[in-house]
Amino acid sequence: MDWDKLRIFHAVASAGSLTHAGETLHLSQSAVSRQIRALEESLNTTLFHRHARGLILTEQGELLFDATTAMKKRLDAAAARIRDSEEEVFGDLRVTTTTGFGSLWLAPRLPKLYEKYPELKIDLMLEERVLDLPMREADVAIRMKEPSQADLIRRRLMGVHMRLYASPGYLAERGTPRDITELGGHRLICQNPKAVQVSAGARLVQMLLAHSVTSTLTVNNYFGVLQAVLNGLGIGVLPDYVTDMSSHLVRVLPDLESTEVPVFLAYPEELRHSKRIAAFRDFVMEEISAHRKRQKERISG
Repeated sequence: MDWDKLRIFHAVASAGSLTHAGETLHLSQSAVSRQIRALEESLNTTLFHRHARGLILTEQGELLFDATTAMKKRLDAAAARIRDSEEEVFGDLRVTTTTGFGSLWLAPRLPKLYEKYPELKIDLMLEERVLDLPMREADVAIRMKEPSQADLIRRRLMGVHMRLYASPGYLAERGTPRDITELGGHRLICQNPKAVQVSAGARLVQMLLAHSVTSTLTVNNYFGVLQAVLNGLGIGVLPDYVTDMSSHLVRVLPDLESTEVPVFLAYPEELRHSKRIAAFRDFVMEEISAHRKRQKERISG
């Protein structure tokens, strides 16, 4: 099968238009059309339904597009490995993690990474959905559970606990609960237990809500929970690493916390020798060590 024709087909399928694909490929519309027609003839099938609003893939076209998408991701991975020099760290790095961890823990630390490697281009994808690393939806992931996908290199980074925090102003105005039964007189700020999140956090929230909590604010990520807590709206369920970023939080009911949530870093086996991956991995490990040191100093102090 002609690789050039497949490249043009992929561009047309992605754009849904001969004209737009031609602009991307720097080819005329007629040249693109001829290549698509030749590919259809070689396969003895129709790849697109043509109508006034653009092009729609046929069932056969969908099958071919799935194949060319997988091919493109593999080629991108190969190109990334080739571009990694033995001495320099540069180029694109797609990092995925949860909204809470990415916005509250990782993003505030990235200036140090850019200072060391100014030619890195990081695409930080924050979402609860687990992206497919072997299919190259991302290069490296930090997740709150051990990845189950095959062909991944994984490393346990640390353990996190969900705890209760409030602002000093809120507690001065509303009082500090002495035990869990007194939570009913406070507003609880948390993720909805039915939302996508770590199971340990959901179980803790369900247990807290069982104690006659009459007022709640649910947010779909921990960044939003933190902002509400800092603004004195109530007592929030937050991961313990937020204390690293905010000294304005007071821990409430210090004997109460979730079970440990493991944090893992993972990346595809095929990127084992990537200098960018190694630089990012080592940076995260250094920050984890510094985080642990601060925690120990805080406890001993």
